[in-house]
Amino acid sequence: MLSVHYIQKGLLFPLPPRCLDPGFDRPAFIRSFLEKLKRSLSSALFHFYPLAGRLATLNGPTPRSTPSSLTAPTALGPGSSMPRSMTVADILSPTYVPDVVQSFFDHDRAINHDGHTLSLLSVQVTELADGVFIGLSMNHTIGDGTSFWLFFNSWSKIFQAQEKGAVDVVPLSRPPALTRWFPENHPGPLSLPYTDDPSSLLARFEAPELRERVFHFSADAIAGLKAEANRQCGTTSISSFQSLTALVWRCIARARRFPPSQVTGCRMAANNRARLDPPLSPEYFGNSITPVRTAAKVGELLGSGLGWAARLLHTAVAEHSSAKLREWNEDWIKRPQVYHLDKTFDQYSIMMGSSPRFDKYGNEFGLGKAVALRSGYANKFDGKVSAYPGHEGGGSIDLEICLPPTTMALLEADPEFMAAVTDS
Repeated sequence: MLSVHYIQKGLLFPLPPRCLDPGFDRPAFIRSFLEKLKRSLSSALFHFYPLAGRLATLNGPTPRSTPSSLTAPTALGPGSSMPRSMTVADILSPTYVPDVVQSFFDHDRAINHDGHTLSLLSVQVTELADGVFIGLSMNHTIGDGTSFWLFFNSWSKIFQAQEKGAVDVVPLSRPPALTRWFPENHPGPLSLPYTDDPSSLLARFEAPELRERVFHFSADAIAGLKAEANRQCGTTSISSFQSLTALVWRCIARARRFPPSQVTGCRMAANNRARLDPPLSPEYFGNSITPVRTAAKVGELLGSGLGWAARLLHTAVAEHSSAKLREWNEDWIKRPQVYHLDKTFDQYSIMMGSSPRFDKYGNEFGLGKAVALRSGYANKFDGKVSAYPGHEGGGSIDLEICLPPTTMALLEADPEFMAAVTDS
């Protein structure tokens, strides 16, 4: 993960109506709000202490116990206040996510190797005319999406407990499991080939011109896709998310106008914690993900129906076993590599990242429920799709899709795709 970007996700909260009254002391409210965030963040880092350090490169045999530092503070700052004319509606109303959202995150375009000097976690709070945005940037070498949202959820619970009068250090019902996992025959730590010039291993990916749009799928629409995929296959085993992914894969392949003979792939980020034997703790704090891939020729994909594509995805997920994971680990240990976005994900495929299973809208900081989730510049490319729970819950899903302008316009004109979109 050294050459990919930090994870950047955040939540948009409206301010309480009293904050908009002319006689209300809003600056004092914001100062108090930031102090509460800092206090609760400090308590959260007591539990998630690796996030308070820095990365270090050691040349030579790796000692069993490596030094760590807690002297470098995790950043939390107010960022730049938006002009008073910038409102919550200005963020949510446009068809495409406005570029200004990228400024809501610290460590913009930083890659994880920069964690040698940059904080491994940064929290930026941006004040709008009628709302605030809390944006987190977390180094992806430290943890994956499961780890990211475990931290966010824990921080929120600590904030709420302290609002009720709890002490600074608040116990957690789901504390992170911080002991790193290694294969039994490789007790770790593991080493990369050393170089005096780390830039030879790294690459700073620059995304092409992309349009980013959040499409909403209601629980009923997703249930309809699942029912149709299973009906076409004569089964009941295909999941809701596999059915939705099959739709997205087919429709983006059609919008790209590839020839029928072109091979197109679909990757889905799989959480490996429960798949390993023995399984890892659900609270394992680290990276335990693998992109599960399946592929087909465009002609087959578009000519065979939703169920055919969903069955391919279902089979790939079903075969993603502990044995396969251990084989993959062994191969990586023999030939360690640093992932580069431009080489790992090709222009003919899509990548389904994040997860609608993460508790994203359960995070509250004294302002009620967030109205939207948005992400920064990080790790976006042609065909990147991020899945979030819908705001209303109940099994609804939001998909953040990144495509070049021409491809996005063709996707928006695709009858099969737009028939499933509830609103966006």
